[in-house]
Amino acid sequence: MGNDVRQAPPRGALHHLLGHPTDLSGHIDAHGPLAVALGRHESWQAALGANLEASGLLGRGGGGFPSATKLALARAHGDGGTLVVNGMEGEPASDKDKVLLTRAPHLVLDGAQFLAAACRARRVVVCVPAGRDGVATAVLHAISERSSARYARVSEVIVRPPDRFVAGEESALTNWIDSQTALPVFRPDKGVPLRIGKRAALVHNAETLAHVALIARNGPEPFLARGMAEEPGTCLITIGGAVAQPGVVEIERGTPLRDIVRLGTPVESFQALLVGGYGGSWVGPDDFGTPYASIPLRAIGAGAGVGVIIALGATGCGVAETARITRYLAGQSAGQCGPCVFGLPAIADDLARLAGGQSDPGLMTRLQRRLGQVNGRGACRHPDGAVSLVRSALSVFRADVAAHERGEPCGQWHRPSPLRFPGPTAR
Repeated sequence: MGNDVRQAPPRGALHHLLGHPTDLSGHIDAHGPLAVALGRHESWQAALGANLEASGLLGRGGGGFPSATKLALARAHGDGGTLVVNGMEGEPASDKDKVLLTRAPHLVLDGAQFLAAACRARRVVVCVPAGRDGVATAVLHAISERSSARYARVSEVIVRPPDRFVAGEESALTNWIDSQTALPVFRPDKGVPLRIGKRAALVHNAETLAHVALIARNGPEPFLARGMAEEPGTCLITIGGAVAQPGVVEIERGTPLRDIVRLGTPVESFQALLVGGYGGSWVGPDDFGTPYASIPLRAIGAGAGVGVIIALGATGCGVAETARITRYLAGQSAGQCGPCVFGLPAIADDLARLAGGQSDPGLMTRLQRRLGQVNGRGACRHPDGAVSLVRSALSVFRADVAAHERGEPCGQWHRPSPLRFPGPTAR
C-alpha cells in the first residue's frame, strides 16, 4: 500500500501536521518548543488529564480504552515508570502507524513526552518490530535530533521486538521489554497497571500519542470539533482490497463505511467489507452505511479495531479469504494456551476444506462447536478475534458457504489473494 495520507473533508489535525517537514526544526516551527508546552508546574499535569478527559480520546491501537483513564491509572501507581510507544503494527493490512513514525515521528514522540511528564515516567521506549528498518531509521533519526538539541525532557530509546501478530499486544510488549519474552498475559482487570520491573508501564499506540500531542498543546476544542458528539475526533484508516488507491486516509469518527472506502477509488462493486483488520469482522452491503464509531459498529457485530477497512470485490471469494486469514492467525499464536495451539489450527483446517468444496457431512457442526470452545478461553484476545472473523463470514457469506458445503465452490476460491500476508499464506 502507498504511504500517502488522504482525507475526507473537512481537514483533520493529523492530516494538517503530516503536511509539514518531519525534521525537528520544521516540527518546532509548526508547534513550538516542547519545553514551553510542558510548563513548569504541577497544575499543568492536572490540566493534561482534564483535557484528555474532556476530549474523549479513545486509544487508536484496537482496544479503544479511554486515554484519560489510562493516564490516571499510571499516575496512581507511582513515579519512575516507563512510557511505551507501541509502533509494532502487527496487523499486516495496516500502514497508519508506519506513516506516522516515518513522516511525523516528532509528533508521536512529543505525545509520549507529555504523558511521561504527567505520570512522572523516567524513560520513553519506542517499540518498532525487527525487520521494519525504514521505520526504525526514521525514529532513530528523530531521537538523535532531539538528543542533540536537548529537546526531550525524558530519555528516548528504541527497541526491536519480534515482528509477530501478538507481539504488539500491550502485555506482550511490556513482557518483552522486561524479559525478552513476547507473550501476552491474562488480564481480567484492566485497572491493574502493566509493569516493567517493579515500576508501572503506560503503553500507547503511535496514533493515540499523536492525538495526545495535539490535545496537550491546543486543548480539547479542535479535537471535539470533529467527529460525533458521543465519539469525537478524527482517526487514520488503512484502506485496501478492491480499490485503485489503497493507503492511509484520515476520517472523522462517524463517517459511513461506504464513504470511507470511496476515498480509495473502488475498482468494482463490493460484496463485503472487512472492518477492524484480520481479527475484525466482515460487514455485508446492508450495513455499508454504518457510521465508523464504536457504538454503531458494535450494533452490527463489528468494531473499529486497528483502523483497517478492506473491500472485497464482487469477483472475490469471502470463504477463501476467511480461510487464508484464519490460517495466518493460527500461525501467529503465542503457543501458550490450548485455544490457540489446538483450536485455531483445527478451525483453519475446517475452513480450508470448506473453501475448496471438500466438506464432509459433519464439517459445519464441528466448526461451530470449535468456535464455541475457543471463544473467550484464551490467555489473550487473539483467538477471540479469529472466532469473530469466522462467525461474521459464516453470516455475511451464508449463500456461498452453503454452495461450498455442497461441494460447489465458486470459481474464485483458488485465485491469488488480494490481501497482504508477511509469509506464504496468500496462495
